[in-house]
Amino acid sequence: MRRLLVLLSGISLLPLALLGLWSVHTASQYQQREQDRAMLDVARALSSAVDAELDGSIATLASLARSPAIGAGDLRSFYDIARDQVKAQPEWLAIILADAKGNILFRTTDPYGAAAGHITDPESLRQLLAVQRPLVGQVTRGQRGRVAFPVRVPIRDEAGRLYALTAVIKPDRILGVVKRQQAPADSIISIIDAFGSIVARSKEQDKRVATAPGPGLAKLMRDKGVEGTGDTVNLDGASMSSAFTRISRHGWTVAVSVPKPAIGPVSLKGITLYGWGLAASLLACIGIASLLSTRIARSFANLERGAAALGAGKQVEVAPSRIREVALMGRALEAAAAQHARHEQERSRLLASLEEALSASRGASLVKDEFLAVLGHELRNPLSPIVASLDLMDLRADGASLRERTIMRRQVNHLKRLVDDLLDVSRITSGKMQLDLRPLNLADVVYHTATSRPGRPVELTVPDTLWVQGDESRLAQVLNNLLSNAERFGEGATRVVLRADGHTARLEVSDDGIGMGPELLARVFEPFYQAPQQVARITGGLGLGLAIVRKIVELHGGRVWAHSDGPGTGSRFVVELPLIDAQAPLPAAEPVQATSGRQVLVVDDNVDAAATTAQILEQFGHTVQVAHTAAAALALCARHRPEVAILDIGLPDMDGYALAAAIRRLGGAPRLVALTGYGQKADVERAAGAGFDLHLTKPASLEDLERAVADSTAVMP
Repeated sequence: MRRLLVLLSGISLLPLALLGLWSVHTASQYQQREQDRAMLDVARALSSAVDAELDGSIATLASLARSPAIGAGDLRSFYDIARDQVKAQPEWLAIILADAKGNILFRTTDPYGAAAGHITDPESLRQLLAVQRPLVGQVTRGQRGRVAFPVRVPIRDEAGRLYALTAVIKPDRILGVVKRQQAPADSIISIIDAFGSIVARSKEQDKRVATAPGPGLAKLMRDKGVEGTGDTVNLDGASMSSAFTRISRHGWTVAVSVPKPAIGPVSLKGITLYGWGLAASLLACIGIASLLSTRIARSFANLERGAAALGAGKQVEVAPSRIREVALMGRALEAAAAQHARHEQERSRLLASLEEALSASRGASLVKDEFLAVLGHELRNPLSPIVASLDLMDLRADGASLRERTIMRRQVNHLKRLVDDLLDVSRITSGKMQLDLRPLNLADVVYHTATSRPGRPVELTVPDTLWVQGDESRLAQVLNNLLSNAERFGEGATRVVLRADGHTARLEVSDDGIGMGPELLARVFEPFYQAPQQVARITGGLGLGLAIVRKIVELHGGRVWAHSDGPGTGSRFVVELPLIDAQAPLPAAEPVQATSGRQVLVVDDNVDAAATTAQILEQFGHTVQVAHTAAAALALCARHRPEVAILDIGLPDMDGYALAAAIRRLGGAPRLVALTGYGQKADVERAAGAGFDLHLTKPASLEDLERAVADSTAVMP
């Protein structure tokens, strides 16, 4: 009985001890993971906010760079304008203008014509003059003891001279972004620039600004790459849990750290007592096993009932016993039950926190989609007058500027493709990309897409017909993206081969360019991933084209892969789509018949866009009136009923949908055309619901404007 009692005690107590330790360990691990995820979400959100702040400063400088004074080379007048701009920006210390050799022409903190000072961050200035695109420099302490970081943009005057325009900004501007974040009170948030210096810190800002982060955080960032979490020791020697991300477009890093909880004295004492209690129980069982065997046998029934209640999750009540070991076991069962109840409550709380985090994540995704839609609109708006101006020059047959127009049109098309790629990736990540699938001759799509591209020649091999079930515009986008990739990385002609392979249409795009190694081949279809390039980034792009290709092909039920024998051997991209039976040829679409001499109203708050659109329409022989507000447009409609009204949606006093309804109420039934930077499917559907006859996305081509004023009733795209 003694041996059985000792063995039974050990068997009974050991699982409970292991269960308690395992439960504590599991709960602490789960809580740590949730904390790491929450800190990483805060870091990502703050990184986006910092990017928006830096982009705003770059946009302000870019707007200043468009001043007529700098275009005319009037540096004195431009100095006065720059000084007024600094006064309007509380966190801006100065604006500096340097020439193409890096020499300072003026600094707003000094009188105009004063002796040139010292460039605090010459490396970023040299980089700006080399790459000629906006960038953010390193936070440093200047000669006057003030800490700031430069934001630089390149500009050219009408004579083609290159300048570097720099805003010297105090870190307080970034610190303000940090303070607006709803972060835990005991957290430490650090914003680190691309050169590894602290720009803003939620605690001890004056002491830590322009210094390197602590060794622990620096090691974590080196080991984890783009973003990650881990344990660190801060500059004061305290243990911290840290998360960081460097997804910023400007190379900045956001780090969030919170104190790492340690095992408290009360918990440590409880664990110690728990262990001593188990040991004491075993010793007592050995000493009095022979005396208490009978009592233990009677008490086992009570213990069994208590254990059953614990297993069922019910309240545990063990009858008192004069046998110490049995009483201890009863109390241990009650303690385990109480601990189990606490664990259940903690689990419920953690699940509630998880649901809240998921809800916040969905909200952040919605904000991201709205931001990308606004971004696409704001980028397309300035493209519209540029494209229209180029079209006007083409219509006027200005041969002297043909080469310059070709360059400008190529770069505008490149920028438009970048905007479209960003919006396509947003649709892909949110699952909103939809296809208009119908039977189509893939051979025609490949032939027309390949032969209509300007630039490098294409060696094309296609059959007469090869039918698939697909979306014509999206499949043309796939081939265009593959051809663009081949042009950027290839050297000679690009080879395009389309053929049938069993029940599959096989499209191959090959080049003889730089080729790819195994590591690049494994990641070439990942969004935003690009091959390592020099600082100048000769090839350009956002690293989205191939990711969009893969998603479109997968939505068609096909697959795509890349092959290369190694660097310097060229690359080959293969797309496979399922074939369908041959279809009867589709009837040719009737051309839209344009009519000259129509009364047209153009409404756009962008003065340049409205003016250039009007000039193109006048070249077509139409009479055009222009308004920049909804009120002015309604006044013109009341006096002169237009036959066609081309309306922007984002007007300052009334949106385009409300203006369309107001014009309809005036009578006359004019043809309504929406010309806007919002081009997603929901925007097209909303325009149709508001009574528009046609929806055009900026920048509009000459063919788009001809459709806009055509006699025939257009169908919404």
